Amino acid sequence: MGTKVELLSPAGTLEKLKIAFDYGADAVYGGVSHFSLRIRSGKEFTFEDFEAGIKYAHKRGKKVYATINGFPFNSQLNLLKKHILKMAALQPDAFIVATPGVLKLAHELVPDMPLHLSTQANVMNVLDAKVYCDMGATRIITAREISLKDLKAIKEELPDLELEVFVHGSMCFAYSGRCLISTLQSGRVPNRGSCANDCRFPYEIYAANPETGTLFKLEEEKGIGTYIMNSKDLNLASHMQEILDSGVVDSVKIEGRTKTAYYAAVTAKAYRMAIDDYYADKLDSTKYQYELESLQNRGYTDAYLVSRPFEKHDTQSLDFTMQFGTHQVTGVTNEAGTHYMCKFTTRLGDELEVVAPQESKIELVDNENGRTYEKDGRLYLQFKQLKAENGKFLEVIHSGNTNPIELPIKFPAFTFFRISLHPDTEAYPKS
Repeated sequence: MGTKVELLSPAGTLEKLKIAFDYGADAVYGGVSHFSLRIRSGKEFTFEDFEAGIKYAHKRGKKVYATINGFPFNSQLNLLKKHILKMAALQPDAFIVATPGVLKLAHELVPDMPLHLSTQANVMNVLDAKVYCDMGATRIITAREISLKDLKAIKEELPDLELEVFVHGSMCFAYSGRCLISTLQSGRVPNRGSCANDCRFPYEIYAANPETGTLFKLEEEKGIGTYIMNSKDLNLASHMQEILDSGVVDSVKIEGRTKTAYYAAVTAKAYRMAIDDYYADKLDSTKYQYELESLQNRGYTDAYLVSRPFEKHDTQSLDFTMQFGTHQVTGVTNEAGTHYMCKFTTRLGDELEVVAPQESKIELVDNENGRTYEKDGRLYLQFKQLKAENGKFLEVIHSGNTNPIELPIKFPAFTFFRISLHPDTEAYPKS
């Protein structure tokens, strides 16, 4: 592989698309709600917004992949054809599709459009990869259960076929996302974009004897919990050496179109650093994990790419569905970078760590509004006064307060500010 691996981030909204690029993504994926596997996310993109996002990306030399990866019903096929043509007119850089029929249809309707096969197709071997390649797929987003060894075998057989792998984000309890649990329990179809995340719920387990009519509740050991289907989140930031040394991965992908803008920023930042550091031969996983541990997560696992499934016994979180990260986001700049928009209680004197886009140059100042300063290799902001845009001075601002607060200097657009939840026991050492 002669070129640097692509970093592919989720884009659930136009704002998240811009943030992902600002923080280091080479490409993003997303779509409108029609036939996309993230209906909640897709509703945030109108056709007009999505077109604007594509134009924004192309001006910056970046790419946008359009998701048309739902599983259509027969009654929707005419609508699907119209949708494919309408999306193609927006000029994305590729379509992401999930089924052989949609792949074939898209190839017939827009033969020049690169087609990426979704992980939902569960490609694990050379035979399946060749079938989809012959049908027009230019890239395979491989099954999440695949190993690097199997990726190498596919690349050796099909050297011109691009291979994409997930490196971060939520893991589905079912095989590569092919799940029907929420369909059965709530009528929400996972493979058509409306998963209710039923696997994340706590369950009580019973044993029934149909011959005697007896029913026994199986008691969990105290402290273990009943989240029996709750998978940990994928985190492969500490394995970029093995992944990129393989020479067969063309794109590393981050899951999470429905997650927060901060998630879009921090994941892009962490994996951008990891990729760049790999090529500079100075990998330092403590830097990347410091960022990723600041996110809410279900516990992290390196899953199956570098280990076989039968070797892993730490992929489930049995005692909780979600845990706080090491930091709380307190605010973000407006797009102009001039004002602080509150996301969590902020007080005078709070030590707010600055999380800015890649290659940002931020001035160190000390004025009536506050000061910016460095400590232990990181940049911080401290307010001396909380002056709202309307001229009022506040002692404290809380989440939900929409008054923009004047910053001591202009920051890059979409700069985030966070406060440590455990200031005396940081999860990872300073870089």
